[in-house]
Amino acid sequence: MKKTVLLVLWCTSFLLPVTGDAQMGPGRGPGMMGGGGPSPRHFYVMHQGLDAKYASLRNPLKPTAAILAAGKALFDENCAVCHGAAGRGDGPGAKGLDPAPAVLAGLSRMPIASDGFYFWTISEGGIQFQGAMPPFQGTFKDEDIWKIVLFLRTL
Repeated sequence: MKKTVLLVLWCTSFLLPVTGDAQMGPGRGPGMMGGGGPSPRHFYVMHQGLDAKYASLRNPLKPTAAILAAGKALFDENCAVCHGAAGRGDGPGAKGLDPAPAVLAGLSRMPIASDGFYFWTISEGGIQFQGAMPPFQGTFKDEDIWKIVLFLRTL
């Protein structure tokens, strides 16, 4: 009897309307680690892997107080408007974006968050995923991207 009730409840869950954060899949939900499934970028890397150009990259900088402060300043000036000051994807510029900006807080604890993944994300932006994030490879020097990467690891 107990197994039958559980089976019925499980089966009927597929018939209920999907709303809010329950919607999952690429391009939906609040982005990386936000409860709405993987971001389009994360989904891509899970299935395609990271481009070899970025996969072996390692951050040459050390997380000194000065470098972290510089990374925070760059993040605050260029990224926080969408990703939010605490990296939760809730900045004032995030409203209405689909896909939503990635939630960066806690991302560094995920296996996907290699130095190369971060560098690729910042360099290439979100254009290939129909996202609003611009590519920063022509805007920032590599050293500045690495500073941001170190700061992101503190969120």
